[in-house]
Amino acid sequence: MSETASPLSPEEIAERGDRLYTSHIRQQVESAEGQVVAIDVHSGDFSLGEDAIVAVDDLQTRHPHAEVWLVRVGSRHYHRIGRGPRKPQ
Repeated sequence: MSETASPLSPEEIAERGDRLYTSHIRQQVESAEGQVVAIDVHSGDFSLGEDAIVAVDDLQTRHPHAEVWLVRVGSRHYHRIGRGPRKPQ
C-alpha cells in the first residue's frame, strides 16, 4: 500500500496545527496537562489521549485520512507531523 503525498508542506501543517490549537482547542483541554492532542489540520477535529498512539487512533476512526499535528497539553515541545500509524486493512 502506498502512502498518499500531502498537498500541504510540513510548514503548512505546523502552522495550521498551531493555529487550531491556540485558537480553538487549548481552552478545551487545559485541565488535561501532559496528555497528547491529535489535531486533523483539515477538519479541525481533535482527540485527546494518554499518548500519541491513543490520540491518533481515536482521531483516525473519525477521519481515516487525517493529516495529524500533535501537541502535548501544557508544553510547546511535543509536535509531530504526519498521518500517524496506519491501521491494518
